[in-house]
Amino acid sequence: MLKKKPLVKEISQEGTSLHSLGVELNESLTDDEDGSFNEERNHDESKNPHKRPHKLNMLLDKLKVRFLGRGMYIDIRRRLIPYYISDIRDGLTYRTIPSTIFIFFTNLLPAIAFAQDMFDHTDNTYGVNEVLMASAMGGIVFGAFAGAPLCIVGVTGPISIFNYTVYELIVPKGIPYLPFMCWICLWSMLLHFIIAFTNVVNFMRYITKFSCDVFGFFINIVYIQKGIQILDHQFKLRGSTSGFASIVLALLMGLFGCAAHFFGDKTVYLRPKIRAIFRDYGTPLCVVFFTGFIHYGGELSKVDFAKLPVGVSFRPTSAEHPQNWLIHFWEGISVGDVFLALPFGILMTALFYYDHNISSLICQSSKYPLKKPSSFHYDFFLLGITTGIAGLLGIPAPNGLIPQAPLHTDSLCVIRHDYNTGKDVIARVVEQRLTNFLQGVLTLCMMTKPFLKVLGLIPQAALAGLFWIMSITAIDGLDVTQRLRFLFTDPASLYSTDFSPNFYKVERRWFILYLIFELIAFACEFGITCTKGAIGFPGVLIFFMFVAMVFPRIFPKDQLDLLDAPAADELILKSLRLPEKVHDEHQA
Repeated sequence: MLKKKPLVKEISQEGTSLHSLGVELNESLTDDEDGSFNEERNHDESKNPHKRPHKLNMLLDKLKVRFLGRGMYIDIRRRLIPYYISDIRDGLTYRTIPSTIFIFFTNLLPAIAFAQDMFDHTDNTYGVNEVLMASAMGGIVFGAFAGAPLCIVGVTGPISIFNYTVYELIVPKGIPYLPFMCWICLWSMLLHFIIAFTNVVNFMRYITKFSCDVFGFFINIVYIQKGIQILDHQFKLRGSTSGFASIVLALLMGLFGCAAHFFGDKTVYLRPKIRAIFRDYGTPLCVVFFTGFIHYGGELSKVDFAKLPVGVSFRPTSAEHPQNWLIHFWEGISVGDVFLALPFGILMTALFYYDHNISSLICQSSKYPLKKPSSFHYDFFLLGITTGIAGLLGIPAPNGLIPQAPLHTDSLCVIRHDYNTGKDVIARVVEQRLTNFLQGVLTLCMMTKPFLKVLGLIPQAALAGLFWIMSITAIDGLDVTQRLRFLFTDPASLYSTDFSPNFYKVERRWFILYLIFELIAFACEFGITCTKGAIGFPGVLIFFMFVAMVFPRIFPKDQLDLLDAPAADELILKSLRLPEKVHDEHQA
């Protein structure tokens, strides 16, 4: 007799596509009376090997933590301490190897692109070494000590804009840049501590999908702008021949990079594992290929392509930077300058509050069957520490990365194929802290002389192409983009196109009005970055968070439920409340 084909088959997933920056969200909120974490996200107690409360938890129980620091207390007691050993043990599996390699390249390539951007805008103050050290610090610290180690931390586009906008504002006034940035980071560190201790992270529950979608759309349009700026700079560096050749190279790289991504993500050709190679490693391979392409020879050898500027291994890029990395923040700074840094510190904190926590929410969204609790208050406190250290070292302050954070979780998913439905579903997620830590160590290794020489071979035009690949592949899956496509799709073809079911249910007038709000919010965020007031763009983000809160007064409830939703799923929202009692999840 022939054996029946099993209904479920598990396969490993090498990664995922760089497509959606949004979150799959539940439309309703419920709240446990005691605020305890839902058992669906926790290990089944009957199968949990930890039957006794951890000794450190017993010690924490003796502390009378009522309000100040209670969120951190809960995060440490419920997430960090009980699961720390299992976070290491669960990482001792084959799945962590391809995940580490994937997230290393996914984090490294945008980092060096941002290094080029800041190098051009800060008169060589921030370079490759500074960005590599910031990314390495984020990976190592959050991999080793974070409560929720799935969130990838590094240098982002918004902080790059923030850094060089500060440079453009204060350097003409004769204020030393790195000491001033150090004071900004120290003020921001203090504000991070205040927010963490006073449980202000709880207000993340009020952020809706509207803010996430607009922010994701804004970031990806900025990436396109950054690519154009790099190419424009080539004409000034090397002349018209190099400039036009760089444009051609960037366009070719963008074309092939996007083609590889969409081939792996959108087509049904070849087997899934082969398509995953195109999807996950197409971009790194494009960087390698087009780096070699400029050395082809012939007439191409006569073109003087500008390369990625690299420095000496483990040394600061700028000659004005102390060679031991420690910034002399007490030199050349007046008391007035110290307090002038405070409003900048407030803006940086607002940016990190939004950007980092959204990254953490997305990488722990409801689409992932996570079993371990979340950690927001303690992780934001830890982010404050890394922000202060970054200021003292004169490097960009790292924070949560989009889309790297959700891509990290995607790469740790184990997929099963259900033959009843014919669809692949996520069976489980390898929840551990080794991949984040190891990618940080690998990033630190890139600061050694051999690897810096390799990075120095990359043409700047390839970095422009990289920005375009990142933008186009990500923007395709955003809800703002999908709504625009839906609005302009031929009505005869609407039902043959794969749009969200909610798009068909919502009334057209409310659909258009909501889209107009999204486009206005994007225009304001992008517009301010193109002016001298670019430093205030975190304030614009916060403003439109409050705008979304008045939507219930504008849209009918049934229509708003189809258009917008909370930025976190129900289970995550429960971890953003402060229960009177904290249940020991490892107690029998």
